[in-house]
Amino acid sequence: MGPAVADRLEGRAADKVARRRSELATAALKTLSELGYARTSLREIAANSEYSHGVLHYYFRDKVELITHCVREYKARCATRYDEAVATATTAEELVTGFLREQTATLTGEPEMHRLWYDLRNQAMFEPAFRADVAEIDQLLEQMVWRVVTRYAQLSGAEPRVAAPAFYAVLDGLFQQALLRQLAGDPQAAADLRASVQAVLPQLVH
Repeated sequence: MGPAVADRLEGRAADKVARRRSELATAALKTLSELGYARTSLREIAANSEYSHGVLHYYFRDKVELITHCVREYKARCATRYDEAVATATTAEELVTGFLREQTATLTGEPEMHRLWYDLRNQAMFEPAFRADVAEIDQLLEQMVWRVVTRYAQLSGAEPRVAAPAFYAVLDGLFQQALLRQLAGDPQAAADLRASVQAVLPQLVH
């Protein structure tokens, strides 16, 4: 077997492992989002999915690795959620409308998944194994928010008043507050989030 063939076979094997890890992570997300970090184990995930504990342990060293993989994949998809609104909006009003439509849709449609992200981010204060991945995900989300804000400022003929981390902290804080209310069954959570963002955005540019 030549080097080129060996490289192709090795590449296919690596791709197969990556696909399998993604499948397992997707299967685990439901259990993780329902129970949270503290109450979830590999055995618990196996009991609530079609995969055995042995299979999960073959592809992931432990619960920390599996949970980190799950949330990283999910939030990476979320990090491009608003890109279409940014790309297609021709006025500041259109951008805000598109952004809020997506933001409230994910608030009401996927609250458990966002709860899992905040759970992991809090755990990173205590668990060093999470910190690098949490920092990477946070950076992706900050960049996502900054794309929205800079486009909003451009369409408004203005400039951002503060740097990207401050914008992210404000909008993430509003979303987390709304998420707590959404999970508590508050029917006004999404509407109040829309109102808050609409009120805050003009104050953050000049």
